[in-house]
Amino acid sequence: MSTGKKVNGKLKREIGLPGAVLMGLGSIIGTGIFVSIAIATEIAGHGIILAVILAGILAAFNGLSSAQLAAAHPMSGGTYEYGYKFLNPYLGFAAGWMFLVAKSASAATAVLGCIAYIFFAFGWDSAYENTVLAGLALLLAMTILVSGGIKRSNRANKVIVGITLLGLMSLLVASWLVSGLPVEPIQNMHIDFSWRNTLYATALLFVAYTGYGRIATLGEEVKRPETTIPGAIITAMIIIVFLYLLVGLTAIHVMGADAFGKTVGGDSAPLMAVSRALSLPFIEVVVTIAAITAMMGVFLNLLLGLSRVALSMARRGDLPFALSGISPSSGSPNPAIWTVAIVIGLLIVSGNMVFTWTFSAFTVLIYYAITNLAALFIPHESRLYPKWVALAGLFGCVFLTLWIDPRIWIYGGAVLMAGLAGHFVKNVLRN
Repeated sequence: MSTGKKVNGKLKREIGLPGAVLMGLGSIIGTGIFVSIAIATEIAGHGIILAVILAGILAAFNGLSSAQLAAAHPMSGGTYEYGYKFLNPYLGFAAGWMFLVAKSASAATAVLGCIAYIFFAFGWDSAYENTVLAGLALLLAMTILVSGGIKRSNRANKVIVGITLLGLMSLLVASWLVSGLPVEPIQNMHIDFSWRNTLYATALLFVAYTGYGRIATLGEEVKRPETTIPGAIITAMIIIVFLYLLVGLTAIHVMGADAFGKTVGGDSAPLMAVSRALSLPFIEVVVTIAAITAMMGVFLNLLLGLSRVALSMARRGDLPFALSGISPSSGSPNPAIWTVAIVIGLLIVSGNMVFTWTFSAFTVLIYYAITNLAALFIPHESRLYPKWVALAGLFGCVFLTLWIDPRIWIYGGAVLMAGLAGHFVKNVLRN
């Protein structure tokens, strides 16, 4: 008899290929396309077009490495588990630790971005106190939803992604009808071009693409993971690269690179500014709804992924064992979910989207460097793609960290060292 509950601490396989693809899309189509693409444009100017392409190429290499790791070792926890399996406990722990840090920052950015769009749409006062309080309220509501179980989360995600895709396509079509096809940004790529700024923007955009990793972190809840996970990751990546490129080209075509980049410092609702520039009131409403649902979807999927990594780390004793509990009623790892939500809440209190996103960029590059390193050590009989794919992904991740703001290096390095030091002390005390 199927009760929908977990048995012996195992998570039940509920997600098929369509659901897994939508989980990936729900993780990627959100903060990146509605907020961070403008942050990156402010840095790179017209170089943003090349940055979108370069980030997509690097994400493709990382996606293939993640796909074959998930197929070879389909356990919840993503690179944390792969590091333990194919590398060593310290690199496995480092991956899990950096994932928790990186994606908690991304989740906080998603919540703050969602609130920014809501406040901008209704003309509400976006003072720090109002933004933080509204962000914490949204965090509470979404945490309650996710704690209800993977089935409920999966259904909500399908609705969210559908609304978001419809809104983005409406914006693109309306922009093309009013302003024509976005050819001019491609012709003007040489204007104000800087390799340094373009590579910095590439690092920021790469974070937006890495939502496909949520599919891998849910490996224990996916049906036929050996085929479903690689297929879902590859499908999601193809869709998302084209969508980001189209949105970036269209936004710059309508507003210009300089004006679009400045929307982050002003309204913090970049695509709303694009829709208003079209002078089509109905598009503003559509984009507002799409932006809100998109960032809710990103947060939902991040909370799912973060809680599963925390669950996996607790099972090994790298986090308190109490976080390994699974609710008998919802079959959801609720202790891990609520703990992660508290951490996200602390980051929301910062109220600064640019800081949380840039910090996430550095830490997620470290995480995926370990992902690619683990992929190099997959046994030959389990390998899906040649080793040069993982080598290219590893080189790209390490290379892009060099272009991140040096201050973020200090913060990120301190967090990594603190985590590894705690892990070392724990092992010494255990032995």
